[in-house]
Amino acid sequence: MRADRLVATLLLLQSRGRVTATEVAAELAVSERTARRDLEALATAGIPVYPQRGRGGGWALVGGARTDQGGLTVGELRELFLITDGPGVPPSPHEGGTPHLRALERAVVDGTQVRLGYERPEGPPEERIVHPLGLATKAGVRYLVAGTGADRGAGGLRIFRLGRVTSVEPTGAPVVRPEGVDLAAVWRSLASTVEERMRAATVRARAERGAEAALRALFAGRLRLGGPLAHGWMAFEVDGPSPQALAAQLAGLGSRIEILAPREAREHLARLAAELAALYGPPTAPRAR
Repeated sequence: MRADRLVATLLLLQSRGRVTATEVAAELAVSERTARRDLEALATAGIPVYPQRGRGGGWALVGGARTDQGGLTVGELRELFLITDGPGVPPSPHEGGTPHLRALERAVVDGTQVRLGYERPEGPPEERIVHPLGLATKAGVRYLVAGTGADRGAGGLRIFRLGRVTSVEPTGAPVVRPEGVDLAAVWRSLASTVEERMRAATVRARAERGAEAALRALFAGRLRLGGPLAHGWMAFEVDGPSPQALAAQLAGLGSRIEILAPREAREHLARLAAELAALYGPPTAPRAR
C-alpha cells in the first residue's frame, strides 16, 4: 500500500536526517524511480522535504530537522497522506500564492498549535488558535485541515484555504488530536461540502476556439466544453459558487468569451466593465515607432 510506503520513507528520513533515492529503494525493496516518486509525493503532501543538490545529493527535511512527528503513531502518520487528494496536482495558478505554506508545514510536522489569521469569504478577517492536523490539495487548491478546539471530535474540525491565510504564529503548545476520528473520512466529508459549494451555480457561455487551455486552467473539472458554434465560437458551461463569482473569473478572458446565461452573471460582468473603464479610462493608442 503506497500510504504505508510513504510513512516508511518519512520514518527513514527521520532516523537518518538525509537519504538518497538509492538508499530508500534498497531499504523498501522498490525501484529508484518509485523511491524518487515517493519522495516527491511527500513534498506534495505538505511535508517539508526537499532535494539537496551538489556532492552527495539526497533528500532531507527542511533545516535538517529530526522531529518525532509530534508523537504521532504510524497509523496517524498514514492519515496525513490519505487526506491528500490527488498528489502531484500543482497549486492553481489563480490561487494567489500561499506564502504561509512552509510555516503550516512545520506546524503539521512538529504538532504545534498556531494562531491563524484568516480572510473569510464574507465578513471581516478573523484570528484564532487552531490545531494543524494535515495539508490537502483538491483541484490544485491547497487546504489546511485543523481542529478549532471547539470540540474534541469531528465537529471541531474544519478546513482553511491556504490562499486566504494572512498570518501564522506558532504558540508552542502541542496539537490535540481528536480521539477516535478517521481524519481521511473527515477530509472526504469536508471536501464534499466544498465541492457542493463550488457547484452551486452554472454559467452558460461561448468562447473563441483556442481558449480551451485557459478555461481548463481556470475551472478544471467544473468545465464542460460543448460543440462548435458559428463564426469560430464554441459553447461551454462552468459551475461555481455563484453567478457573480464566475463572471469575475471569466472577466480576465475579455472579449474571448461571452456569457449567455444567467442574467445575473451578464449584469455583474457589465458592472465590472463599467467600473474598470471609469477607473482606468479608455485605452491609449500604441506609440508609433
